Amino acid sequence: MPSSRNYGPSQRMLRVGEQVRHALAEMLQRSEIRDDLVDNAVISVSEVRMSPDLKIATAFVTPLGALDDKAVVDALNRHAKFIRGRVSDALRQMKYMPEFRFRIDTSYDNFQKIDALLHSPEVARDLGKDDEDKG
Repeated sequence: MPSSRNYGPSQRMLRVGEQVRHALAEMLQRSEIRDDLVDNAVISVSEVRMSPDLKIATAFVTPLGALDDKAVVDALNRHAKFIRGRVSDALRQMKYMPEFRFRIDTSYDNFQKIDALLHSPEVARDLGKDDEDKG
């Protein structure tokens, strides 16, 4: 008997999240937010996760060129209502305009840690043993 539990985002949540990500990225590219912290950083929106009811959009961002990533994300959260209004035209097909929440994207840090592990001498030594066994 199949389980009725949902183990991940639905196709609809993923599709809407991607539409919201594009709308946010375009709005940030136009530099519509009048805040020095936001103006002085290039902000990459890597992912937007939607709540199941599509009323909350959590945007994972990476401020490039900023001295303090947390300060930039805090500034974005302060301007969340303004941002919501500015992207409403691009998302006018949605029944409800989502509430925006911004978080620092740490996936790049995780990728760097994994890359460093894969290039460590211990892993290289172990990989060398596998190659010798096959040959």
